[in-house]
Amino acid sequence: MSFESQPATSSPPPNPLGGKTLIVDWQDPHVYPRPSAALKDAGDQDQVFVRAGIYEDKLFISARPVLLTGAGRDVVQIYSRLGGPLYLQRVPSGRISGLTFRYVGSDQHSAINVLDSSCMITSCRATEGILSGVVIYGPECRPAFIDNEVSGNRESGIFVFAGAQPRVADNVCRGNHHFGIAVRDRGSRPELVRNRCSDNWLSGMLFFHHAEALLVDNVCTDNVHWGVVATPDSRLSPPPDGLAGSNVLVPNPRGALHITDEPLSEIGR
Repeated sequence: MSFESQPATSSPPPNPLGGKTLIVDWQDPHVYPRPSAALKDAGDQDQVFVRAGIYEDKLFISARPVLLTGAGRDVVQIYSRLGGPLYLQRVPSGRISGLTFRYVGSDQHSAINVLDSSCMITSCRATEGILSGVVIYGPECRPAFIDNEVSGNRESGIFVFAGAQPRVADNVCRGNHHFGIAVRDRGSRPELVRNRCSDNWLSGMLFFHHAEALLVDNVCTDNVHWGVVATPDSRLSPPPDGLAGSNVLVPNPRGALHITDEPLSEIGR
């Protein structure tokens, strides 16, 4: 879990589903110029591989599996001015990896939107969202969000709400304007394992409005406020008095843990 560069590759990996591999390369007129064009032609067993480059594009994937692989998040960037560059809706399976998603507009959008989906997102980067960098939501939302970087977003890094129950593990959430990870709403119950939340402008993690969560081996240090903030109605495992035994919550200027009925008072909410 770091901001160190990851190895890039110019060749697609083998397709684990046995289908075709569709190549995206903005410089090669013989292949697809944008990821969205390749995804439009891809079948359920096909892989889309994105070579190094900066692509202005908006990916909307709905009610179908996805296998989308980039050459590496340090060398492939997908950005959008007109909305979040990645929107998943009821995606039942698949994997997205090796890409940076960046929102460069001025309206309220996130870099990655995941609604009621169950695929894996790994080795990606989400940055510059006007809302949270990654929003994971919906009562049928069960994705695995693993080994990603979520940084420089205008609200929180990862926001889980509306009953989502994802596995969120081994991510770096750093330099976001609010919290590294935030969880809200009854029925929302993520597994939070080995995430590192640091240098966020409020606290490392926030749990409010009846949120639940499992917290194991997370590191919430060097944030501007606390390590973890929770409301009295949130349900954490382990409970608040045991969090410091299974997670690293210091040093933070205001301490390890804060329980309050008004967790957003300092941003006027």
